[in-house]
Amino acid sequence: MTGNAPLSGLHLSAPEFVSRAAARLSLDPPQGLTDPDFVPRHDDDDPAVMAAIAAMRSIRTSAVLVPIIARRELTVLFTQRTSHLRDHSGQVCFPGGKIDDVDANPASAALREAEEEIALDRRFVEPLGYLDVHIVPSGYRIVPTLALVREGFSVHISRAEVVDAFEVPLAFLMASENHRRERAEWNGLPTRVYAISFGDRTIWGVTAGIIRNLWEQIYRA
Repeated sequence: MTGNAPLSGLHLSAPEFVSRAAARLSLDPPQGLTDPDFVPRHDDDDPAVMAAIAAMRSIRTSAVLVPIIARRELTVLFTQRTSHLRDHSGQVCFPGGKIDDVDANPASAALREAEEEIALDRRFVEPLGYLDVHIVPSGYRIVPTLALVREGFSVHISRAEVVDAFEVPLAFLMASENHRRERAEWNGLPTRVYAISFGDRTIWGVTAGIIRNLWEQIYRA
């Protein structure tokens, strides 16, 4: 993949990562969450496809947690959805789901969903800011909440939604040469999605797109 080099290498410490996120991100309500005229512009997105998706779907909002685990080498926590779910069955995802009326903000929704899906205790989680809004063909506008997770937490997955939870080194995910583009199609329109392979797992679609956006926001000059 093409792209600018990371600012100061891929291996950031937890304090360095938090400092960089604080300088570049915000927990203010993100642009485009409820604006019907908003069309996201991510790196290499096809604007015609994104405009068509945004125009054809009613606004439904959801939030995911992007958990950065504060180990000696930072990692990212992912889940794998069960095969019987209607949306994104079997795919690698971040914990998350619909923003409900009881949620004070997208971060609260992401924390609640992480507790429900993998029993991640929010006392270990420090939200750092929102990444860019993503619109997906299912009609949802997804707000990724970037967060640092202190060591000492435990994970207990809800088998109704999740079959596995696993970690991937952040430095691996932030190496742009590991981001590849694959051809896809939406309603007859050709498009492309990001994909990242790690061992026998493939991070694909919107989840890989969020990883790419994390690279754009935190690591790209």
